[in-house]
Parts: sequence; structure tokens; C-alpha cells
Amino acid sequence: MTTNVLILCTHNSARSVLGEAMLNHWASKLGKEVRAFSAGSAPRGQLNPFAVEVLKQADIDVSGFYSKSWDEFSRDGAPSMRVVITVCDSAAAETCPYWPGSPVKVHWGYPDPSDARGEDDGKRVAFELTRQALGYRMLQLLALPLETMSNEELQHALAAISTS
Repeated sequence: MTTNVLILCTHNSARSVLGEAMLNHWASKLGKEVRAFSAGSAPRGQLNPFAVEVLKQADIDVSGFYSKSWDEFSRDGAPSMRVVITVCDSAAAETCPYWPGSPVKVHWGYPDPSDARGEDDGKRVAFELTRQALGYRMLQLLALPLETMSNEELQHALAAISTS
């Protein structure tokens, strides 16, 4: 059975998209039955071009990615999520919609790479570092025995990852 993971950020243009891409990339490479999705509470409507650039440079296909509302995942017929991860502080503080199935929720906060100061090269570095950091946590998630863990065990394990 596939474990579905929803990664949330306010605008769904950078951090949540990087998380979705990295989790799906590593799950595919490792043969894990995990599927990531991303969304935002106030989607920007377009992906941050630096996020797209660093994903492409890591040989990750970005076709089909778009900035979308978390409402898409609270509707009838939406995939049932086992895990919901917030990656920005503003989304973590917002009241999330009701998620069918009462998924495990965890906050893995990252600074917004869009706020990096300086020229474009500095922004690229900030996005690449964020992509790598998210990729590392996604690998830790994939190392868990998801099929055999209770939601309580999963909650503790995901919280522990947030401190590593």
C-alpha cells in the first residue's frame, strides 16, 4: 500500500515543491511505495524559477509540477494522506483543513530561500542548500519501516527527524 505524504507551505512555489520533488525522486530510486504531493494555503500560481532550476540541475523531472491549493487534497476523491508535513512557519501556524483519515502531522521548518540576499547566484545557493536539506530529511523518512509503524510511532519518528 502506498504511503501518501502532503508537503505544505504558504505559496507552494519553493520549499514544498522541493520537498515533493525530493521525496518522489528518492522513493523512486529506492523502490519505496511512497508518493509525495505539495500544496499551499495561498498558492502563488507559479513555481519559483530558482526552485525549478535547482531541481533540473539535480536531474529531477519537473513536468507536471504547479502551484496549487491545499483545498485540492481535502476534497472528495483526493488521495488519502498518511503524513502532512509543513515546511514553513506561516503554514504551520495556519488552521489546516480537515484531512480525511487524520494523518500524522509534523513541522519541518526551513528558512525561505526566496528571501536570500544578494544577486541571483546567492539565491541559487540558498535554493540548492534547501533542496539538499529537504532531500536528507526525505531519505530519513524513507528509511522508516512505514508499513509496520503505528501512527503514534510514526509521529515520534518524524518529530525526531525534525531535530536532526
